[in-house]
Amino acid sequence: MGGMSPIHWVIVLVVVLLIFGTKKLRNIGSDMGAAVKGFKDGIKPEDAKAAEAADQAAVQQVAQQQATTNDPKTVDVASKEVR
Repeated sequence: MGGMSPIHWVIVLVVVLLIFGTKKLRNIGSDMGAAVKGFKDGIKPEDAKAAEAADQAAVQQVAQQQATTNDPKTVDVASKEVR
């Protein structure tokens, strides 16, 4: 008697859509998703954050090395050292 059947939930959903509109509900959903992501990032341990930052720095360094390697005008000083 006190439970809501599926038809009741459909009616509630239609009323909510009529009141708020789909655009406003979509914005609320994306805002909630961003808030949850921010919360998860905030509770990550500091070690995981440092490791993630180090990984990103390594990827950027490799990308920069590949970019300079492909340039024919670039001279690699380390390979030109006299032994």
